[in-house]
Amino acid sequence: MTEPGAILEVTGLRKRFGALQATDDVSLDLHAGEIHALIGPNGAGKSTLIGQISGALRPDAGRVAIAGQDVTAMDTAGRARLGLARTFQISALAMDMTVLQNVVLGVAGAQRGLWRFWRPALRDPALLAPARAALARTGLTGEAATQVAALSHGQRRRLELAMALVLRPRLFVMDEPLAGLGTDGSAALTRTLDTLRVEAPILLVEHDMDAVFRLADRISVLVEGRIVATGPPDAIRGDRDVRRAYLGEDGP
Repeated sequence: MTEPGAILEVTGLRKRFGALQATDDVSLDLHAGEIHALIGPNGAGKSTLIGQISGALRPDAGRVAIAGQDVTAMDTAGRARLGLARTFQISALAMDMTVLQNVVLGVAGAQRGLWRFWRPALRDPALLAPARAALARTGLTGEAATQVAALSHGQRRRLELAMALVLRPRLFVMDEPLAGLGTDGSAALTRTLDTLRVEAPILLVEHDMDAVFRLADRISVLVEGRIVATGPPDAIRGDRDVRRAYLGEDGP
């Protein structure tokens, strides 16, 4: 069951591919100020579910709503305009531009800027100010003049996040943000994510269980297309069925 007043409401989603029931009556929600983590074994249906939430896949049944508005029939662009920012699935960075130029481009796009005004945009305080603020927010001020191709993997992750921030999203849907990061990069990005819930709540898909249990206010466990448990981290950690189905533990 979803709760009233949620920023994101997913109700009874179903999606079948031939004989495979990839999403089976899934309901979950996301509220202001929280990180709701979605975990599950490989093949559980997480990518299919995120595709339906973001608009990349149309569900066979069920409903998706953003801030109370039914968006089930809406495409990804429409949901983005309503404030859904999906990050870390596919990088859209311009590798031959600087960090600052990439974020200014994002600001211009958010403000319906025109490409032919690109060069003046780099001197426009109305575009530069939010771009620099997003870089400061993600710890990239020192790399503003660095070409994106020269950034580390972790720095590119943070740049993608800065570009999402300038869209002023209502919610983030983050698809494995810590994938491929080393220990230091993972710790740095985890700290950043921990502070972002104040600006917009986060639906977080992540395999790093240490980060999940450190960040999440609630955790939903997806197994074979169904949510088998939802609750605070301590309850999920202690759930015998969750340990058996996902964490691989067979003890009492």
